[in-house]
Amino acid sequence: MVTGASTADLAVILVDARKGVLPQTRRHSYLTHLLGVRHVVLAINKMDLVNYDQHTFDAIVADYAAFAQSCGVGEVTAIPLSGFRGDNVASPSPHMPWYRGPTLIAHLEAVEIERGDSAALPLRLPVQWVNRPNHDFRGFAGQIASGSVRSGDPVRLLPSGRLSHIARIVTMDGELAAGIAGQSVTVTLTDEVDCSRGDLIASADAPPPIADRFSATLVWMDDTPMLPGRAYLLKLGTQTVSATLGAPDHVVDVNTLDRLAARTLALNDIGVVDLATDRPVVFEPYTENRMLGGFILIDRATNATVAAGMIRKALRRADNVHWQATEVTPAARAAIKGQQPRILWLTGLSGSGKSTIANLVEQKLHALGRHTFLLDGDNLRHGLTQDLGFGLADRVENIRRAGCVAKLMADAGLIVIAAFISPHRAERAMVRAMAGPDQFVEIFIDTPLDLAEARDVKGLYARARRGEIAGFTGISSPYEPPEAPEIRIDTARESAEDAANRIVEHVIGVWSYDL
Repeated sequence: MVTGASTADLAVILVDARKGVLPQTRRHSYLTHLLGVRHVVLAINKMDLVNYDQHTFDAIVADYAAFAQSCGVGEVTAIPLSGFRGDNVASPSPHMPWYRGPTLIAHLEAVEIERGDSAALPLRLPVQWVNRPNHDFRGFAGQIASGSVRSGDPVRLLPSGRLSHIARIVTMDGELAAGIAGQSVTVTLTDEVDCSRGDLIASADAPPPIADRFSATLVWMDDTPMLPGRAYLLKLGTQTVSATLGAPDHVVDVNTLDRLAARTLALNDIGVVDLATDRPVVFEPYTENRMLGGFILIDRATNATVAAGMIRKALRRADNVHWQATEVTPAARAAIKGQQPRILWLTGLSGSGKSTIANLVEQKLHALGRHTFLLDGDNLRHGLTQDLGFGLADRVENIRRAGCVAKLMADAGLIVIAAFISPHRAERAMVRAMAGPDQFVEIFIDTPLDLAEARDVKGLYARARRGEIAGFTGISSPYEPPEAPEIRIDTARESAEDAANRIVEHVIGVWSYDL
């Protein structure tokens, strides 16, 4: 419904005359308001099952009108129907002489939709594809979201900010003198500039804003609740970035429109959240531009679309906080240490041997003169993450913080050995994305559950079996093993000493250092 309504001008809200206005009716109506649909048909169906009673119809219309006014639903036209008998669908009903309005089909054909003059707005051309059929032609293809473009027009390429001019406007039917909103075109530029899919060609004198932190309204569409701190893929137009969500500011009760406190969003919830992207994106508020203000969120592990969102505004922090460039670069710090920084991320069940192997790896690298630091999950719980519990959202935040620390240490030129259960692929993928594929080495400490339980000197598995520890990985909470780790250690067949040697040999071999 969200996907369809995002490009619609009119919505038909269907109500069962026997049941009246339900929470689902209110939810769909509230969504039409959020998505900017200004025309609503309240189609009250199954009037034949209430004997075509006018009082029933009037009561439902009055109930809906009160809700529509409170939440800002646009122009509402109520029509009594019987889909089974065809009453007021295409022809007037002889059973409801008291209704003198249009039939559903007549209204849909005659309703006047107020369309803004999108061609009068500043140019917005998201680049969907770079067209290079030969060395002499380099065009940028996409659908013009707003505005118009002519040969010779000055344009600005975003997010780089480079200026250029339109050279040609090309379509399958030949060249155009001008292109307007709604047309799919390929444009060429007068300069050789860096422009790729996800960039935006905009009016030089009226470019849209760029930010990496936003307040947005989310409609959650997945059975798995939203996890604050987890990184999702955000797709906005032709742009795809990684986005981390904060805890909801509030959730909307669709029955009362009250703003309720919440720690997460569940299936069908509508709420306002703050989110941060891993790099700046070009945007406009959804109320101003649907294409540059509407987005979807994708689960990185399952590739499922989990939410649809509408940008409300950029957060002030996006303007006030900037990345401070430093003269001493990560490469310079690594060079002075004579080594290539890496994040060796050991993941596996509790009791698998992660900490033991991590300790041995650090000892061996230290003996070889390498600069290292060992990050252990239990140790961080005494300081950096002592405010976090062991619920799903807190565990996601725990790994996010650990990943940020590991990345900072790698930027300092260190080889970081990180030992964390990190049960979810999504969080391990998040840390890999932070570090970059060349720095991150995923090491799966593969230990069968029964062997991990047998090694359990702390008695944690026994307590989890008795129900004393909720959400314990491997017992009451799942562990998602890596699908393609750089290194897999089978501790049922390999000693901790041999495993550490193999990890060190892998690292030394990659870096071509002589022992």
